[in-house]
Amino acid sequence: MIYSRIVGTGSFLPPRVMTNQEFAARLNTSDEWIRTRTGIVQRHIADKSQASSDLALEASRRALQAADTRAGDLDLIVLATSTPDYVFPSTACLLQAKLGIKGCAAFDVQAVCSGFVYALATADAFIKSGTHKRALVIGAEVFSRILDWNDRGTCVLFGDGAGAAVLAAGSKPGVHASVLRADGSHAEILSVPGNVCGGAIVGTPFLRMDGQAVFKFAVRVLEESARETVAAAQMALEDVDWLIPHQANVRILEATARKLGLAHDKLVVTVDHHGNTSAASVPLALDEYVRAGKIRSGHRVLMQGVGGGFTWGSSLVTL
Repeated sequence: MIYSRIVGTGSFLPPRVMTNQEFAARLNTSDEWIRTRTGIVQRHIADKSQASSDLALEASRRALQAADTRAGDLDLIVLATSTPDYVFPSTACLLQAKLGIKGCAAFDVQAVCSGFVYALATADAFIKSGTHKRALVIGAEVFSRILDWNDRGTCVLFGDGAGAAVLAAGSKPGVHASVLRADGSHAEILSVPGNVCGGAIVGTPFLRMDGQAVFKFAVRVLEESARETVAAAQMALEDVDWLIPHQANVRILEATARKLGLAHDKLVVTVDHHGNTSAASVPLALDEYVRAGKIRSGHRVLMQGVGGGFTWGSSLVTL
């Protein structure tokens, strides 16, 4: 039996830090209002010269170094993003070129905030099939490009960044189970309802969200997904050492942990200093805790995403 295992992680955040006080200076909001409702204190914002592929490149280099792997050893790149550099080619192909390699399969996954979990499950399936041996999986976003900076209900929530993981084929289980779900009938509660037609924007290029509806939906499906994934792995919630939900809002994270009966010290929280980085949030959080020595080899980690589509999913892995 062939398995896939995470053998290295990496992440990158743009140097520009935007605090709540900056919003309070120009919008009808305050640091207290943002902290109380979201748990967010600051977020990182990409420079105009930085695209998703640039953030992905730095995160990928760090993951490859941690995995003691050369870029040329990769035979698969799966990149999750909702903010690609171009309409096409894929950001994964642009990243491949920036890594200085050719030939391996490279493609994007678009599942918004569930993107990294979708990408991880996809790469895992390729490796388990025996067709590929070493994959680079990335979540990279520049959500600052699709925000209405006058809408206090959305612009305070998001940040930019990238996280990456290297998966390698092996004889011991690493990714135990993944469950992916979607329900397109809920598209209207979180979307960017616009596109380019004939050189003009049709609809709106800005993110739109029904916050209350998203909160209720997210907590419900994250609990369901967690239980389904643990059962698929033939384990119990008590076997989980760490829970890394999508870092959207601290209330969602804490509510999910409570519903699952997991102790607060098993919950990974980075939303306070990252904001919501969409597909990048889970790998950013994973890498931060790995490099801090909190998540260690042998630990079982349940990673979860939920976002526009609506999409959601979970992966249970042993590091």
